[in-house]
Amino acid sequence: MKSLQNTKMLNARYFVVLAAFLSSLLTGCATMEGAGEDIESAGEEISETADDASN
Repeated sequence: MKSLQNTKMLNARYFVVLAAFLSSLLTGCATMEGAGEDIESAGEEISETADDASN
């Protein structure tokens, strides 16, 4: 009986670690998407400034 309890406890720990890992991956993806949008916005501003300076 004690072995069954240890197995359940171990499975619960693995589940918590896996859930935390997957959450961090999803958060990382959202962060990278935001960074890409910021970089794109900065590039557009630089292009507009260059166009204004050439005219």
